[in-house]
Amino acid sequence: MKSPNPIHVVWPGTAYPRGATWDGEGVNFALFSQHAEKVELCIFDDSGRHELQRIVMRERTDDVWHCYLPEARPGIAYGYRVHGPYKPEEGHRFNPNKLLIDPYAKDLVGRLRWGDALYGYTIGSKREDLSFDRRDSAALIPKGRVLETAFTWGDDRRPNIARQDMVIYEMHVRGFTMQHPEVPADLRGTYAALATAPVIDYLQRLGITTVELLPVHSYLNDRHLAEQGLQNYWGYNTLGFFAPEMRYSASRKVKEFKTMVKTLHSAGIEVILDVVYNHTCEGNQMGPTLSLRGVDNAAYYIVNADNRRYYDDFTGCGNTVNLEHPRALQLVMDSLRYWVEEMHVDGFRFDLASALAREGGKVENLGGFFDAIRQDPVLNRIKLIAEPWDLGHGGYQVGNFPLGWAEWNDQYRDSMRGYWKGDGGLLGEVAKRLTGSQDLYGWSGKHPHASINFVTAHDGFTLHDLVSYNDKHNEANGEGNRDGNSNNVSWNCGVEGPTDDPDVLSLRARQKRNLLATLLLSQGVPMLLAGDESGHTQNGNNNVYCQDNALGWLDWQPDAERDALRDFTRHLVHLRRRHPSFGRRSFFRGAPLEAGRTKDLIWYRPDGEEMTPGDWDDGNARCIAMFMSGDGIADVGRRGEALLDDDFLLLFNAYHEDMAFTLPIGAGASWRVRVDTASDNLPPEDAPPINEPTLRVHCRTLVLLSRETRTP
Repeated sequence: MKSPNPIHVVWPGTAYPRGATWDGEGVNFALFSQHAEKVELCIFDDSGRHELQRIVMRERTDDVWHCYLPEARPGIAYGYRVHGPYKPEEGHRFNPNKLLIDPYAKDLVGRLRWGDALYGYTIGSKREDLSFDRRDSAALIPKGRVLETAFTWGDDRRPNIARQDMVIYEMHVRGFTMQHPEVPADLRGTYAALATAPVIDYLQRLGITTVELLPVHSYLNDRHLAEQGLQNYWGYNTLGFFAPEMRYSASRKVKEFKTMVKTLHSAGIEVILDVVYNHTCEGNQMGPTLSLRGVDNAAYYIVNADNRRYYDDFTGCGNTVNLEHPRALQLVMDSLRYWVEEMHVDGFRFDLASALAREGGKVENLGGFFDAIRQDPVLNRIKLIAEPWDLGHGGYQVGNFPLGWAEWNDQYRDSMRGYWKGDGGLLGEVAKRLTGSQDLYGWSGKHPHASINFVTAHDGFTLHDLVSYNDKHNEANGEGNRDGNSNNVSWNCGVEGPTDDPDVLSLRARQKRNLLATLLLSQGVPMLLAGDESGHTQNGNNNVYCQDNALGWLDWQPDAERDALRDFTRHLVHLRRRHPSFGRRSFFRGAPLEAGRTKDLIWYRPDGEEMTPGDWDDGNARCIAMFMSGDGIADVGRRGEALLDDDFLLLFNAYHEDMAFTLPIGAGASWRVRVDTASDNLPPEDAPPINEPTLRVHCRTLVLLSRETRTP
């Protein structure tokens, strides 16, 4: 690639917008640094390997250093050297020998190569505040690249799926297609692969409305992983908040990501990004100097009030981004708006979202970050999902996030795992989670769709491993099996790991169907982990964050058992989407909607009697029936019409023996079986009515019955 000509003309430029902005005539550069004493803009050749020129940025407005280069064009590679005090004890870690990535860089060129020169102090010193490393890091670090953002979006429109109608599919861009036989080999593992016809067709046939992509912001492979020949696979190690990760790009161009979004939108599928704004890849005080640390450490990170050499770490990753500082908050807000306005994404899932709420070290639900989003005309209209905890004191905040936010509901996960595992005393908890977790979300005026229900996620066992292992088996990660959660609420059904025992295999298959059926028939928004619908296994590894290989990639080879589970899942998803009873906008009342009508929700014992308070306290009970009246749902459709549906009866038997359920009587046609997890054979649409007053439900089985309701 040819190198740009030397820059001869430098104009003052403006302090906004931040970053490197091509306006059609030249490029404006703007970098915030409150405590810097001097800033140099470094120009590189197109490959980013050779530094050609340094330009002192002489203009400073409101602590933003800026200049305008009328001779610069898109494609130019650049970085910064920021001069200032190196006083870690005061929170300052400036070192102009370290080339820095622009926090607003929208594209990066080159890969980071680990070396001791990346550190602001001398590696080997016992205290990083007592040494100062003068080696140049430019040869080791990626460079920003000026981006031409123009893209032909045409008539691209957001699908705007109603929240109660969403079916989320959590997936990894690379892992989903790396072994897909119908995706061209040169596209596998990329954004382009997700836009291919086989992938789009698969998602549509499965019934997915919304894909949630694991982090796609540019990120770093940890040094200790690189030295072991491993790779940070998940990407929760952000290097830049604007630039998409190029290892997922077949073309090495940003527009590939945009094309993926546009194609998914055309198929009616939303795109939500899992984003990591709580920390960066620079780690603790012993970490490298790559971007924010060298630009202005004391402004961008929460430093410890008693000893500013250290960070307050609420994330478990060494540092926490300081959203109390207005410029750090602006960085995150600008990034979010960029991904919505320029990349057209439909929403975000915020990793360790409680860390974003901390003010003065405490979690404040309506702190500056949440106030900023709520009033923002762009961001307050998109899908916002919180992982509602962090690792600091008081960080567990399930149910406490502001209106407009949905949350990952780990109480749903643990309750359903425990119930189907056979744990006692859970009927009351299960009933709350099945009905949308009103105890967590109703008090603040939220609706059931505030609860993102999941049984499995990227972090933990897959569904197959959940029913195949009692313990984690993470030896491949090289950490002595110490990493990953040891409390998985899992059950191996009698044998640890692979087995040929037909009884164990049959039980495991049924347990997978039980958990999938429970998830997809619960109130709230279901989230499927990609691959669970086809029995993906990670061989008992519940923390494949560093396994960018067949252990983490989906297996697409034909298999009768996997195909049957996929068909079962597809049946459930489409049944859910056809019937508004499973995606109500409002919580159940447990009372008739109108005089003369049936209660909208009734809980029964297996003998057909309604549950009493004493029944809920029975620690030995494992069976319950849930009746949902479709005779006038307390919701309206998009055109304002009253929604009607069939009556539904869910029969749950987590006991180790078969159980006879007495079926409720009442107006309407006879009950018909719609789902029976005892078999992988799907009931026919014209299943005959049940003529007996009772139905025997197989041990550890869920059955869904329906009947037509009266016409109002």
